[in-house]
Amino acid sequence: MKKFLLILFLALLAAPVFAQQVPNPDPGETDGILDLPFVDLSIRNAESNQEVALSIQLLLLLTTLSLAPSIAILMTSFLRLSIVLDFIKRALSLQQVPPSSVLMGIALFLTLFIMWPTFDQIYQESFRPFAEGEIGIEEMVSNAEAPIRYFMYRQLRDNPKNIELFMSLRGLDRPETFADVPTYVVIPAFILNELTIAFKIGILLYVPFIIIDMVVASVLMSMGMIMLPPVMISMPFKLVLFVLVDGWGLLTQQLVQSFI
Repeated sequence: MKKFLLILFLALLAAPVFAQQVPNPDPGETDGILDLPFVDLSIRNAESNQEVALSIQLLLLLTTLSLAPSIAILMTSFLRLSIVLDFIKRALSLQQVPPSSVLMGIALFLTLFIMWPTFDQIYQESFRPFAEGEIGIEEMVSNAEAPIRYFMYRQLRDNPKNIELFMSLRGLDRPETFADVPTYVVIPAFILNELTIAFKIGILLYVPFIIIDMVVASVLMSMGMIMLPPVMISMPFKLVLFVLVDGWGLLTQQLVQSFI
């Protein structure tokens, strides 16, 4: 073992020396290296206002990409799905199973299933014409914003009080149509609406399981088994009830239909 470590140490010391002795290959020779273009970013002073505007647009684009996870969470169906799935886990008194990462994965793929028509519309009307050079970047952003706004509007259509709340907070006049509502008002109104609906669904999910907890606790107290935690006895009954009624199927069906 000591000899092996000594040989490994000498090899590490000899690697830089060997690298200096190996000549650099010609530009046309790859010598086993993938023949891919090398991207080099340089910083220099702007020569015109157009270059300054382009740099600002690039910074805004990078900022938008860094905020993409938040946009995907707060402006899609992911928010409601993730909260409801966490509620059902707590209502079943489950601590480790299923893991939170699994629940977030389920919420992610359900979000893709629900939002796929919206994403497809954004691709067909925004990204694809921009990639083919038919529209500019401003029109691309406008075309991508419209389907998302319509999706949020469908969820806010039956409960417009959140829009009225944020419009009044900004001191804006009452809008005649949804097109008159700014996007920076629609987004927080949609977030509050999703939180409210998710908590309402969570309350309905808790009710049958709370009844099971109360029945089990009453039986244990009548038998004098006060030291035994009721959760240990009620959790198997909750799981049996949830499986017998096909809980995952019913929950998924109702969640998807709540958006459609």
